Amino acid sequence: MDTVDTFYREIVAALEAGTLVLPTLPDVALRMNEVAADPEATIADMADIVATDAVLSTQLLKTANSPLYRGRFPVETVPAALSRLGLKMIKNLVNSLVLEQLFVAKSDLVAERLENLWQHNVEVAATCRVLSSRVPGMSAEEVMLAGLIHDIGVLPILIKAESEPELLRDSALLNTVIDQLNTRIGVAILQKWAFSERFIAVVAEHENLERDSANGPDMVDIVQVANLQSHCAHHRVRSAEELAAVPAFRKLDVQTDVHVVELDENSEEYAEALALFSAR
Repeated sequence: MDTVDTFYREIVAALEAGTLVLPTLPDVALRMNEVAADPEATIADMADIVATDAVLSTQLLKTANSPLYRGRFPVETVPAALSRLGLKMIKNLVNSLVLEQLFVAKSDLVAERLENLWQHNVEVAATCRVLSSRVPGMSAEEVMLAGLIHDIGVLPILIKAESEPELLRDSALLNTVIDQLNTRIGVAILQKWAFSERFIAVVAEHENLERDSANGPDMVDIVQVANLQSHCAHHRVRSAEELAAVPAFRKLDVQTDVHVVELDENSEEYAEALALFSAR
């Protein structure tokens, strides 16, 4: 625990001094967020920004023509794709589509961890999309983005661990560090990115399994259930008693012993959401 405490103090000191390496959203996402905050923004304004990034343009065209969003006819231009998706949806989708660019590392050990973390986040995001239909008025795109960023605080820990060979080699100790620090660092990242309090609450509270939301199921509840189901699918299993005690399952009316994607009415939507962030 001394190593954990020392590592934590170093990270906190670096954070306060402004020297901790926090991930930065790609420029295209930052500019898109600025435009999205303008009440007079138009599809043309959005299209001008997207057009500066060939990869993002291709991804948005793919998204607009995907089973989740496709219309009667395929769209072939960025403005047409953005018109189909709509202004409210574009911001969250752009943020989601560019996030994978942050999951890079120098060492093989960290690269493998980041790849596993990204795949976990994608699974959580896809499950969140399915669960969003259980909450009236919940934006599927918002909750998918919440699923992708719920563990964002792990990134600086792994980046810093690249310069700590002893910690990097001790997988169990590194996991302890991540468990203790990732939510607090994640909050700092989302504050830096100027994300809303709803997203910050997801990062801060998704590990708090005793949390009982005051006003019915919310975005944190959805991410909690999706996160736990993803972990259970990979044999990081909690006991039935532990899961039954998590208020989020009850609020969303989700059975603790059945993964939502195992249900026939959900499996196709899950696969389609998963495909949005796969095979880049």
